[in-house]
Amino acid sequence: MQALRLYAGPSALRHLREQGLQPQHVGAIPAAAGGPKGLILGPLDRFIFGQWLPRSEQPVDLVGASIGAWRMATACLQDCSAAFERLERDYISQHYELPPGQKSPTADQVSEQFSHNLSLFYGGRIPEVLSHPRYRLHLVTSRGRHLLGREGRLRTPLGYLGAYLSNAVGRKALGAWLERVVFSSSTGGVVAPLPFATHDFRTRQIALTGQNFMAALQASCSIPFVLRAVHQIPGAPAGAYWDGGITDYHLHLHYRTPEASPLVLYPHFQKAVVPGWLDKAWKRRHVASHALDRMLVVAPDPQWVRTLPNGKLPDRNDFTRYGQDLAARMKVWNAAVSSARQLADEFAQWLERPDLSRIEAL
Repeated sequence: MQALRLYAGPSALRHLREQGLQPQHVGAIPAAAGGPKGLILGPLDRFIFGQWLPRSEQPVDLVGASIGAWRMATACLQDCSAAFERLERDYISQHYELPPGQKSPTADQVSEQFSHNLSLFYGGRIPEVLSHPRYRLHLVTSRGRHLLGREGRLRTPLGYLGAYLSNAVGRKALGAWLERVVFSSSTGGVVAPLPFATHDFRTRQIALTGQNFMAALQASCSIPFVLRAVHQIPGAPAGAYWDGGITDYHLHLHYRTPEASPLVLYPHFQKAVVPGWLDKAWKRRHVASHALDRMLVVAPDPQWVRTLPNGKLPDRNDFTRYGQDLAARMKVWNAAVSSARQLADEFAQWLERPDLSRIEAL
């Protein structure tokens, strides 16, 4: 069974027919939120960033939210293949000891341990991330406004209820409750321009520095009610900062890439590029738009996914499903990641012998 499927927007398909796919054609790489689902992309990340993309020299914008932010920051490390392997191990082995009578970890507990894990992972290596000679990193977060401007036992659930109802009316209405805040690295002391337009949603851009890197990355991964919001990020406006996936779940953005490297290469865990986390229930918002015309999605075949343990990708429900049985969850997740090597192998083979008949419309 083939594991890999390729989906292209109209402009991307035209480019592939005329010029094929070479590493120098890639101008941007997004990385979605989605928690453990992102584990399935580890082998693709190691191949793309460790072997294929280094054959080119052009600048590339890396845009990530939540686990995607962690993945794209890891891509900026020296010997990124080894770093991706460590990310995989650390994510799979994360575990939260529970006191007697406690059924699940508290948000404070998860936030504290996650902060510690990030410090161990990036400790002493932040300059590597921020000074990469080619990659321009953009970490997406969601900043609360008005009622969500501060975290509270009542105001947070009420604020997210308001956000949900507003988003049901229209995605732009969500901007009354949350705004997209992107922390971007600098090139020559100048903050890298965003590789996407911002007319779709209320947006701010902040310089990503050694002083705010850890806070910004943790904020991008801080799922409401699972982790605490991050406050007082150096260089950023006051407020509560949450998971970037709330505003930009799969980074369905109006990408702007140079004509010399026009393609948006998107290793993803599914075909649909869902705009925001609150849009999951609104299937009509899952279809491709003109914003994705230059995008090539590289994703697992849904039939292949059904061959994985439990017939699905790893997901956050597995933390509840396996509870304190860490060994059982690790066994299942490791098996899924091991199977995902087929995705990288098939992509490498397709690049050697491109078969345009395999490309489907995004």
